[in-house]
Amino acid sequence: MAQDPGSLTTVRRAFEILDILWELDGATPTELANRMDLPDSTTYDYLRTLSETKYVTRRNGVYRLSTYFLTVGGKMQYRSRLYQVCKPEMKRVAAETNELVGLTIEDDGKAVVFHQEEGRQALSLGTYAGAATPIHTHAAGKTILAYLPEERVDEIIAQHGLEPLTEFTTTDPAELKATLDRINRDGYAIDWNEQVIGMGMAAIPIMIDGEVLGAFNIVVPAGRLKDESYQEQLLQKLQEMEDTITINYQYGE
Repeated sequence: MAQDPGSLTTVRRAFEILDILWELDGATPTELANRMDLPDSTTYDYLRTLSETKYVTRRNGVYRLSTYFLTVGGKMQYRSRLYQVCKPEMKRVAAETNELVGLTIEDDGKAVVFHQEEGRQALSLGTYAGAATPIHTHAAGKTILAYLPEERVDEIIAQHGLEPLTEFTTTDPAELKATLDRINRDGYAIDWNEQVIGMGMAAIPIMIDGEVLGAFNIVVPAGRLKDESYQEQLLQKLQEMEDTITINYQYGE
């Protein structure tokens, strides 16, 4: 992405350092300097300044991201009305289906897990609140795309492309748009093996006043999802959850 000539290099570089600290799970000034091709003194100054905030900690000469990021993320989630309304219903559906139930939103053109609840036989995918994935690679993301304005969809494709994660990922813009039209018409999406081989997903949109706020999804083994009767059961659970949450979101306290 092109950089704004009016942006501050120091701020941009500070966030680049945070990204690298996350990637490396901590680093010394020298390790960071080598990674960024900067003088040790420069990276030390950045790390020392960042450690004066709540966001970076230093121990035995190694700088790491602090748990304050978790605090901020938790606060962002907790203050969301969508999260507050969705959580109890998602917990109920996860208990009834024994599957992994997710709430996905779009942020900066990516699909982001906003919350999830695990049933007793839920797939273990290593996902967590805040995990971001290419939005075109699974049913939840495509469900959101299907209800966004076409110009926004074009922006996302131009910004992120259609990178394949498996051999089954949709990578052709025309094919993707045909799929989005079908999802918009049917009101749901079902796919398997597009993001992870062996993973299937059923999803429906969360619509409030004509705007898509996100998507509910249930993740199951691909083989199980290929059973049409099971698909219908999951879609019914998703629709019941969406109906309840739409009413509670609009009219609840």
